[in-house]
Amino acid sequence: MRRTIVEPADLSGAALDDLKDWLGITRSNEDSRLLSLLRSALSTCEAFTGQSPLSQLVEERLPVRRGSTQLSARPVASLATVEVVAQGGSRMALEAESFSFELQQDGTACFQLYREVEGQAIAVRVRTGIAGTWNDIPGPLKQGIIRLCAFEYRERDRVGESKSLSIPPASVSALWRPWRGVRIA
Repeated sequence: MRRTIVEPADLSGAALDDLKDWLGITRSNEDSRLLSLLRSALSTCEAFTGQSPLSQLVEERLPVRRGSTQLSARPVASLATVEVVAQGGSRMALEAESFSFELQQDGTACFQLYREVEGQAIAVRVRTGIAGTWNDIPGPLKQGIIRLCAFEYRERDRVGESKSLSIPPASVSALWRPWRGVRIA
């Protein structure tokens, strides 16, 4: 199963304004750098919590065999499209009678294919996210994203140290920890 973000979350408005306010920046000459930090921090938040904080369109490629598959994207808000990807890469909508799609209360989604189809994959596009807009993100998640961006922004010129967003600082992870899902393999 391969997951791709088709339409990333919009961070250009309120999110960028909040970060600039936190950092005390009034000029727009660093907006592209700050947007890059926001995208990285949002991705780190998703990796840490197992949930997409802000609405985005995600595509998961599933095998063309019959059966049920739980999508990895969370929390799923809605199903956008289901298409068969042919060997050559062309796509065709899959008939609604050929599958079922079930949303669970915990934000997971299950896709079930009733019959095998010709093609290399099934492309399932879903809208995911805890919140639809930046202003609707729960405070601790939003604060953690802003703090992580600010931390990375201030550390950008430090020489000789790793500049990785893979492990958030303790103050950030403390804000995100209550949102972290526990998965039992």
